[in-house]
Amino acid sequence: MILYLHGFRSSPRSFKARLVQERMTAAGRAGDLICPQLPASPKAAMELALLLAERHAPDNLAIVGSSLGGFYATWLAERLDVPAVLLNPAVNPLKNLEQHVGVTTAWHSDEPFEFRREYIDELAELKVERITRPERYFLIAATGDEVLDYRDMVAHYAGARQHVIEGSDHAISEFPQYVDEVLAFCQPQVDWAAAGKAQ
Repeated sequence: MILYLHGFRSSPRSFKARLVQERMTAAGRAGDLICPQLPASPKAAMELALLLAERHAPDNLAIVGSSLGGFYATWLAERLDVPAVLLNPAVNPLKNLEQHVGVTTAWHSDEPFEFRREYIDELAELKVERITRPERYFLIAATGDEVLDYRDMVAHYAGARQHVIEGSDHAISEFPQYVDEVLAFCQPQVDWAAAGKAQ
């Protein structure tokens, strides 16, 4: 089972989330993906993620997290002892999200999105100062990320499997090139190359 956690103001309709969904569906494994809409509250988001994850962890769960979802994925991976793939993850979102306090809209709809000041404190409660088992993680970081500094990611996940993309962007526009590698880390028992040829 794979739990996909989207980023800030994002949704299961994001580019990378949809690509993972499409790839797993094409491989006949659509039922192996959980991709919830996360609440704006970090505390509520992790309560939901734990509810969805605990029935599968630790033996049948891997997590994929993008941006703020990577921050969440790290906290969950440490708590549940499961593998996690991190796509341009936020390492210290407390310093980036202060400026976003207030009401705006989500990226993929016109729905109001309120990020309250108390959510900063909720994020602080979830911060993992140092990962405990680097082999649990696979980091994909882009040097061209215009939102987050890839060097923070590389340092925070030192010792983990890492793929640093020269250039690219925060969204990892070339993600179709990496999706099978991501899925293979999560579900190594599946021959994703063969599943790709079967499309």
